[in-house]
Amino acid sequence: MATANNVEPLRARKANRIDCAPTGPGTPAGNYLRSFWQPVYHGADLAPGQAVPLRIMSVDYTLYRSAGGQVHLTQGRCPHRGTQLSTGWVEGDELRCFYHGWKFDAAGKCVEQPAEQSAFIDRISLQTWPTREYLGLVFAYLGTGQAPDFPRYPQFEQFRGLLEIDSYSRDCNYFQNLENALDMAHVGFVHGDNRASFEGIGLGKQLQAVESDWGITYTFLRGDGARRVQQFGMPNIFYMTALPNEPDVDWQESLFWWVPIDDARHMQFSLHRVPIRDEAMIRFKQRREQRRSEIDIAHQDLCEDILDGVARLQDADPRRVDMVRLQDDIAQIGQGRLADRDDERLGRSDIGVAVTRRIWAREMTAFLEGQPLKAWTQTADIVPRVWGLSQDGEKAMGRAEPGHEAEIIDIRPFVEIQVQLKALHGAATRR
Repeated sequence: MATANNVEPLRARKANRIDCAPTGPGTPAGNYLRSFWQPVYHGADLAPGQAVPLRIMSVDYTLYRSAGGQVHLTQGRCPHRGTQLSTGWVEGDELRCFYHGWKFDAAGKCVEQPAEQSAFIDRISLQTWPTREYLGLVFAYLGTGQAPDFPRYPQFEQFRGLLEIDSYSRDCNYFQNLENALDMAHVGFVHGDNRASFEGIGLGKQLQAVESDWGITYTFLRGDGARRVQQFGMPNIFYMTALPNEPDVDWQESLFWWVPIDDARHMQFSLHRVPIRDEAMIRFKQRREQRRSEIDIAHQDLCEDILDGVARLQDADPRRVDMVRLQDDIAQIGQGRLADRDDERLGRSDIGVAVTRRIWAREMTAFLEGQPLKAWTQTADIVPRVWGLSQDGEKAMGRAEPGHEAEIIDIRPFVEIQVQLKALHGAATRR
C-alpha cells in the first residue's frame, strides 16, 4: 500500500520513470498494451460486407465484416502500391483492393492479382490480427505471437436486465483519463456546481490504493464508516458501481476501457449492467432513447471553445450536451493533449495515481527486460462496492445469473457516434 510518505513529487523520480503515455510501435507502453485484448470498435457500426479504416495506438488497420458476419482485422494498406484497403470491396470472406483489384482471403493470403495473372500470389500476404466480438464490442489482439486467453465477464453477460454499450472519443492521451478514474478528489470540483459540493469526498487521508490480483483496489472511507470501493484492472480497465439518479433503477455496474487512437486521442469503451425488468425496462429504454436524441452538441467541440475562451461551461445547456463528459474533457484536455508530468506535485489525494504509475512502471520494466510479468486475475472477491445499496443489490454485485441473458442496447448519442467514428477512422491523420 502506498502511504503519504511515498507519494512524493514526480519530479524527484522523473529520471527513473518509464513514460506510460506514448503507445506507438516499439514504445514500452504500446508493446505492453498490445499484449492484452483491447476493444477497438462497436459491432453495430460494422455492417456485413463493409470495410472501414481503423487507427489504434498510432497504427492504421483495415477492419471488415465478411458477408457471413465474421469480423477480420488486417493491415491498413495494400502491399502492392500502398492504397487504403478499406476503400475496396468485401467479396464473401475476402477483401479486394480498390486500386488494382488484388484480393486477399481472411487469413491475409493473396488469392488474385488480375493484371499480373496471379503470377506471384504465393509471395504476397497481409498481416492479420485475431478479433473477437463480445458484448456488442469488437476486441482485437494486436500483439505478436499466440494471443492470450480471451477474458470474459459473466456478470455482464448473464443477468436479468439491460446491458448498455457506450463510448466516446477524447482528444488527449489515454493515460490522463486512466489516472482520472483513480482520482476521487476531482469529483466535487469538476462535477460539482461549486466548491461546497466537495464535502470531503476524496479527502486524501480517507483514500487507500492497494495492489490486488487484478490491479488496484481503490477505497474511500466515509466519516461514518461507509466505504466506496472501485476496482482497476491492469492495464487499462476500470470496474465500478454507482447508485444512478434514475427512476426504476437501484444500482448499476460498469466496465470501462481506455484505448489509445494515437498519443493525443483515445477512446473510452463502456459497458453498463442495469438490473431492470418488465414494464420498468420499457420505460427505461424509452427515456434512454429520448436522451440520445436530445444531445445534439458534441462535448468535444464545446470543450475546445471553452478552452479557447470563447465559451463558458456555465452557459452550456445540459439538455443538449453530456455535461459529465464535457467537464472531464475540460479537466483532462486542460492538462494538454499529452500532459507534462515533470512539474507535477502529487499529494496524499493522488494515491491512486501514484500506485497506478508504480505498478505500470514495474510491469513495463519487466516486459522490456524479458522478465516474468504478473498474471493479472480478477478473482470473485474483486468487485466494487458503494454505500446505500439494498441487501439484494449487495448480493447481486459482481455475480452472474446463469440461465438469463441480458438485452444489449446502444446508448451513444447520435452526435457522439459521428465524432468517434471520424476519430477511430483516423480522419485527422489524412488532413
